[in-house]
Amino acid sequence: MNIETTGHGPLIIVAVMALVTLATRWGGVFIMSFVPIGYRVQLFISAMSGSVLVALLTPLAVAGDNGARLALLSTAVVMLLVKKPLPAIAAGIVAAALVRAF
Repeated sequence: MNIETTGHGPLIIVAVMALVTLATRWGGVFIMSFVPIGYRVQLFISAMSGSVLVALLTPLAVAGDNGARLALLSTAVVMLLVKKPLPAIAAGIVAAALVRAF
């Protein structure tokens, strides 16, 4: 299937992507309305966010350059020490920039 990227093609692509995103988000909320939120479900939901984060960052740590690895390491260390995401993200950005600058 090919969609022209001239004329109305990009608008159609963005509209379809927005509809799919809304359907998955609203569908998850709709399905979870039938699930009783007990202790085990809360544990599962809280563990899911961490597992998604690890799934996103593992390829970067394995296939990335030294700047990416140092950024991940510095972000993790600052997050463990300060327990605030903004300084941890800033530390990761600065670490990657310094390694790539030199």
